[in-house]
Amino acid sequence: MEKLTYPHYTHQCGWNAMLPARQPRPALNQDISVDYAVIGAGYTGLAIARRLRELAPDATIAVLEATTVGEGSSARNSGFTGADVLPRNASIEMADKARIQSGFFTEAFEWLMQIIRDNKIDCDMQQVGSIRAAATERGEASLRNVAEVARVNQIAHTVLSREDIHRRIGSAYYRFGLFMSDTWLLQPAALIRGLADALPKDIALYENTPVLKLCKRDGWVLETANGVVKCRNVAFATNAFIRKFGYLKSRMATIYTYAAITGEIPDDRLGELGESPAWGLLPSHRLGTTLRRIGRNRLMVRSLYAHEAELDAKEAHAKLKDRFERRWPNLRGVQFEYMWAGTTAFTMNGSPWWGRVEDGLYASGGCNGSGITKGTMLGRHLAELMLGKGDHARMTSAMGTANWIAPEPFRTIGFNIISTIESRKAGLEM
Repeated sequence: MEKLTYPHYTHQCGWNAMLPARQPRPALNQDISVDYAVIGAGYTGLAIARRLRELAPDATIAVLEATTVGEGSSARNSGFTGADVLPRNASIEMADKARIQSGFFTEAFEWLMQIIRDNKIDCDMQQVGSIRAAATERGEASLRNVAEVARVNQIAHTVLSREDIHRRIGSAYYRFGLFMSDTWLLQPAALIRGLADALPKDIALYENTPVLKLCKRDGWVLETANGVVKCRNVAFATNAFIRKFGYLKSRMATIYTYAAITGEIPDDRLGELGESPAWGLLPSHRLGTTLRRIGRNRLMVRSLYAHEAELDAKEAHAKLKDRFERRWPNLRGVQFEYMWAGTTAFTMNGSPWWGRVEDGLYASGGCNGSGITKGTMLGRHLAELMLGKGDHARMTSAMGTANWIAPEPFRTIGFNIISTIESRKAGLEM
């Protein structure tokens, strides 16, 4: 088994920094025995724990989180979610598969929304829709395919011209777009913190408790710095860091992505942020740049990808600033107040790895940058699988299974080659 390491980010999560301080749950400081142990308190891990409690009210459950809730990868995303599945590379041949996936996403999204409502989780959640935008001819062609899938699957959408997008976001950078109404924007750190704090009281959550060693001995034994957890069943919910335990090493890779949020833009410049009071924009290419208006007077830019390790901070800042200024040249003087990296689990075919690894050991990983509803859905189903409940064959078939990735050094070489090729294809979408 590899040396167990978890991401140690250079910068605090900007979303978390914008919230009031939260008191973390205490770290594990004693030996315990439980029926179920969940490693990771992100969207997937918390969904596993909550669903286990719903279906097995007498079971003992512990969730172990390596860092503090709000600083992990789940808080570091762009805050887009919803129920409809419409990949940026969608084609008419994929329409039926996307429709089936949307059914599973809808079930999970409604479950998540009920949790948010029941526990009054304040995460600035708004159904304001999202813009899929293209800056290039290739990107426009891709989005026209997406529009055709949306039409076939009866997903509400509106075609946008350059002028339409300019009016909404204050930037004339994009030539073509689609407005998708069934998208929710939210504050991801507030959501994951709220979900953790709303766990049923009898689910034990231990923060700042990385699992250092896992072994099978009359069940499973998880070793941490100050305590041991003995259990019958373990669920991995650490995405690509599942590999650090020696499992699924040929199925996933860790990708770092970057985001920045500006300081408050002066009132006399707010017209340059567009007429829409809240908006989010997703790129037509997977290496493109994601944008959001945050509150009334900030902008977020998310872009860049690095394999297995963070980029140099100055390099990341300069590249994010370039992407920002190309879209809003009149806002060149606006500075970033927050910048951070976050990890996602990348798989070659875009499908997750989900299911039973061996007796009493289960895993869900490979979100490929689509974590909130997807992670919730996969975690919910994994809990049911652990309890022997439900038929998950249709979900597994619809989602697919992560296929093989070459080992090192070929993996890094391949990533660099593919990244270079895709960057050239993306062009101005970056």
